Amino acid sequence: MASKTIEEIIVARPSSDGDGVKLLRVFGGMGDPARFDPFLMMDEFGSYEASDYIGGFPPHPHRGFETVTYMLEGHMEHQDHMGNVGDLQNGDVQWMTAGAGIIHSEMPKQTEGRMRGFQVWLNLPAHSKMQPPAYQDIASDRIPVESMPGLQVKMIAGQALVDGQALSGLVDRPDTRPVYFDLALTQAGQKHVIELAADSTALVYVYEGELQLGENLTTVARGKLVRLSRKGSHLHMQAGSDDTRVVLLSGVPLKEPIAQYGPFVMNTREEIEQALDDYRKGTLARRF
Repeated sequence: MASKTIEEIIVARPSSDGDGVKLLRVFGGMGDPARFDPFLMMDEFGSYEASDYIGGFPPHPHRGFETVTYMLEGHMEHQDHMGNVGDLQNGDVQWMTAGAGIIHSEMPKQTEGRMRGFQVWLNLPAHSKMQPPAYQDIASDRIPVESMPGLQVKMIAGQALVDGQALSGLVDRPDTRPVYFDLALTQAGQKHVIELAADSTALVYVYEGELQLGENLTTVARGKLVRLSRKGSHLHMQAGSDDTRVVLLSGVPLKEPIAQYGPFVMNTREEIEQALDDYRKGTLARRF
C-alpha cells in the first residue's frame, strides 16, 4: 500500500482565548478549512504560571460540532446550561457534542501548579448538526493503553494498525471515523508504521521531543503540526530523540460546505445567521 506524504508543516502560534488563557493555536482559523476536514481546530494549553490559565473559559456558546478536551495535567470543571457538571483531571477526556446548541464554561479548579492539555474541534455532518447536545466524560483509567517496543499508545478514539497490531480507541464516530491517539515514542531511531483508513485526513502534532516522519524521515520539531496527503494509508515515523510525544489525528472528510463564525460551525451563511439570532434571543441552548 502507498504511504502518506507530507503536504504541509505548520508552526503552532501563540494565542489566547476565554478570559485570557494563553495557548498555542496548532491549526484552525486561517486558510482553507477543508485542508483539515473533518477537523476544525486544535489548541494546546499548558503553563506552570496560574496567571496564564486562571481566568478559564467563562460561559460561551457552541453549535454544529464536537469539542474533545484531553487533560494531560491539571484539574478543570465543566458546567453547562442544562445543569451538567464534569470534572477533568490528569489524563481524562471530555467528548462534547454541541449539536443544536450549548452554553458552557470550562474553569480551572486549581490555583497553582501545571495545567496542560489539548482541545480539538471535530465537525458534525449536516444531518447531525441540530441533534441534542451530549457528553462522554471519560476517566483516564477507562482509556485503553497499548505498549510495544519503543512505543506506548493511548487510544482515545478510532481504529488503526500500529506496527501490525490492530488498536481500537474508546470512542467511535461512524460519520467521520476519527482516530485520536497519544503516542509516546521512547526510543530514538526505533521505526514504527501506522496504517490508517485510505483517503483519510491525517495530522501529526509533536508536543515533546523531535519526530522523524515519512519515508524520507523529515525532522519535525516540538510545536509543529504535519498535515499529510489523503492519498495512501501508511505512515512511517521514528523518534528523533528519546521521550518524544505526539498526537495523531485522522478522520474521513465530510466534504460538505463549512460556514464558521466563532463558536458556530454550520454549512451555510444563513444557518450561521440563524445561530446568531437564536443566541441573541436566548433560544440557542434549550433543555432537551
